Amino acid sequence: MAQKPKVDPHVGRLGYLQALVTEFQETESQGESDGWASGDRAGIRPRPSPRTWLQCRFSAADAKEQVLANLANFAYDPSNYQYLRQLQVLDLFLDSLSEENETLVEFAIGGLCNLCADRANKEHILQTGGVPLIINCLSSPKEETVLSAVTTIMYLSSPGPSSHPELTATPVVQCMLRFSLSANTRLRNLAQVFLEDFCSPSQVAEARRRPAHSALGIPLPRTEAPQQP
Repeated sequence: MAQKPKVDPHVGRLGYLQALVTEFQETESQGESDGWASGDRAGIRPRPSPRTWLQCRFSAADAKEQVLANLANFAYDPSNYQYLRQLQVLDLFLDSLSEENETLVEFAIGGLCNLCADRANKEHILQTGGVPLIINCLSSPKEETVLSAVTTIMYLSSPGPSSHPELTATPVVQCMLRFSLSANTRLRNLAQVFLEDFCSPSQVAEARRRPAHSALGIPLPRTEAPQQP
């Protein structure tokens, strides 16, 4: 992830964050309209060549990644939580989880992971339908995305009966059982903690009984830890 950005003391923290959000939104609009300006649609000018159009798209994607990485880094600091909520950055992160660009998804779930330890942020994510989007990140091909998703699910969960039902649904528990076999130590340990602290023995037993294909869209770890003799 990008280095922690420095705030211009003449602008202030809120002003700097607002500038980042505005830049992200303007870059997104630019990426959607590149090559299709009003003059192009009216037939006044020819559409740019495919090479020029692709260069614009890649440039816009790079800019979005950098801005989202900066916002995710600001989410490390609890003193920024109020500003990030005020600027609706949580919703920006949640929206970005549906992007096809895996790097944007990685930064977005990383930002949510940083934010959801706070109760107000946690409630916002739960109340705005963020749980299914976060669960979908468990099927990402990027390990950092999966690690952030597992950690976020743990932050959003409350041990015992008060836990949000979707967070410990059978497909999720099956996924954690698979991750508990991963050769990635961080992923394996996180999955084991989730199974022990956030799932009841009956939930784990039920997940073990269900066919493996119940965890639709959630792949097996690419490598598994050696089986004990």
